[in-house]
Formats: sequence, structure tokens, C-alpha cells
Amino acid sequence: MTKHPHSFRELYQSVAVPRLQDELKRSNLHALPRIRAVVVAAGTGKHQAEGKFLEDATQGLTLLTGQKPAPRPARKSIAGFKVRAGQTVGLLATLRGRRMEDFLARLLWVALPRVRDFRGIPLRAVDAQGNLTIGFRDASAFPEVDLAKIETPFGLQVTIVTDARHRDKGLALFHALGFPLSETAGSGEAPTPKARRRPLSSPA
Repeated sequence: MTKHPHSFRELYQSVAVPRLQDELKRSNLHALPRIRAVVVAAGTGKHQAEGKFLEDATQGLTLLTGQKPAPRPARKSIAGFKVRAGQTVGLLATLRGRRMEDFLARLLWVALPRVRDFRGIPLRAVDAQGNLTIGFRDASAFPEVDLAKIETPFGLQVTIVTDARHRDKGLALFHALGFPLSETAGSGEAPTPKARRRPLSSPA
């Protein structure tokens, strides 16, 4: 069984920092890229008019993040999607500090290892500013979310925001932290959790 550091902060300080100093040729710790925030979002999609879905998604995201997510209102009405301006079309929680570190530890050491046939996160999931985005169709990869108690499973998108400012530095940071980035991975989403076999796609 792989032995992990006791915390995500320890992982960064004891494992990632030496690797980054060597790869980026920087001795100043303040010059090394760091993770500044994690944004966890859930879209309502076709369930936008269902109050129970919002209730379940709010409860699930609260369990996942340790804080109540904020509603994301539509900026304008879109008749084709039956969306009214101001209507809640998603939920969002921005994590920093200890909550961010706790969530990253669970994402890296618990959620991703629970998925079936996982071939890694594609390199293109890291954007030009060095931020990483992973999508899950449902949240069952995270053991905090009990789908047996949720009438409508909800999807989520996790965006890990860094101060890298450049894609190569962001890639270096995620590689140093042990994120399973792969050149051969097929999409920007994690595969289905082992307990659920249907394929995943980005949340609506």
C-alpha cells in the first residue's frame, strides 16, 4: 500500500518543493508555483426547475467542501433552454486554506483511486494559465456523497487555480504533486467510480 504524506501541505513542502526547485532551477521558495484556490461547481442542467435537485446538490457539495455553496444565477434569459434571468443554474464553492488542502488530499488520494479503468487526466485539462479542471458526471467518486440518499445524482467540476501564470509551470506543479496527468488520456473527465459503470462527461 502506497504511503502518503500526512497532509497535502506536507506533500507540497516535502515532495513538490524539492522537485520544483530542481526542475525550474529556482532556489527561492516564493518563486515556485502554488495552488491558490479550488473551485467546486455543480450545474443544474435539465434539472434547473427542480427544487429537490438543488437541495440534494447543495447538501452534497456542503459535505464535499465543508462549506455551503453559493447559487449561480443566470445572467440573462434563454428561451430555448427555458432559463430566466436570475434563475439558479448552478452552485459554486471556492475553497482556500485548510479546507482547500483537505479537499485536494481527498481528491488525489481517495476520489481518483476509486474510479474504474482510470487512465489519467489528459494534459489538455491544464489551461494556458496553469490551472487544472476535472469534471465528474456524478459525485460518487467522493465517499462523502451517499447516492442512496440522493434522488437525483449531480455532477461537479473541480478547477484547481494556481499562481503559475504559464502552462509549463502549472504542469510542473501538478506533476510534482503526483497528479496522474497523461498524454494518452482520452478526455478531461475522470472515469466512472468503481461502484457505477456508466461513462462520465462534463457536468451540465
